[in-house]
Amino acid sequence: MTIKLLKDVKDYTDSDIRFAEFIEASGEEILFMSIGQVAERTGMSEATISRSVRHLGFSDFKDLKKNLISEKTGGGAAGKMAGTLTKEDFAPDSFFIWQQDYLSRTADRLTEEDLGKAVSYMKEAKRIYIYAKNASGSMAQLLFFRLRRMGVEVTLLPPGGSEIVEGLSHVEKQDMVILFGFSKISKEGKLILDCKRDIGYRVLTFTSRNHIPEDEQGDVNLYVYRGEPGEYHSMVAAAAMVDVLVLALAEEMKADAAKQLKKIENLKQKYRELK
Repeated sequence: MTIKLLKDVKDYTDSDIRFAEFIEASGEEILFMSIGQVAERTGMSEATISRSVRHLGFSDFKDLKKNLISEKTGGGAAGKMAGTLTKEDFAPDSFFIWQQDYLSRTADRLTEEDLGKAVSYMKEAKRIYIYAKNASGSMAQLLFFRLRRMGVEVTLLPPGGSEIVEGLSHVEKQDMVILFGFSKISKEGKLILDCKRDIGYRVLTFTSRNHIPEDEQGDVNLYVYRGEPGEYHSMVAAAAMVDVLVLALAEEMKADAAKQLKKIENLKQKYRELK
């Protein structure tokens, strides 16, 4: 919002214009400010700001911020975070309640058939490759750590560039690739799926999409709910799904998984000084 967008400047008070100028000058900062913080910065009272908000055509300060989110950020990362912070007066306890809902929605979409396929493919694979980029890389690291501790032959594929091609050159038909591509499949992800058709390895995808084009689907697809499109996307349900997958695989591996974990524990005991 800029001062020139006001329909008729003479209809507005000095406070209205002062507040509108602050909106323009603050950039994206105002998206993360409370009305009290704005009052402190502008030297205006909260009551005066509330009146100015209504004069500018919004029902309240929260309504103003919702409109500014799209205008100032274009729906990017800052906009998603600001959208979540203004959702029902964000507070830590409310965030945990939202996460319970995210976990519930994720659990509702998980079928025994899909989980069974995923575990079966992982158990049968000679080697497992994991691919993720950006924030999803944290989930790839978590899965890599869990699987390696169980003695699974696992490799992290490079996140991009020509190195992804070099990494895929080692994948064979009896291997498996786990692909994290929640809201969309990256160009590297499409490359992985394209190579799958030529080489014949299996692919497990982590996705947040309700409808996946046929050419972007894996052999099995695990759904994870991370929030609405315009919100900050949480990894809580994704991390839970990673652990569900690991525990289900451990249940299938039984003694083999326990043997490897015991081996690690014995080494830790032997070299306690390294802790």
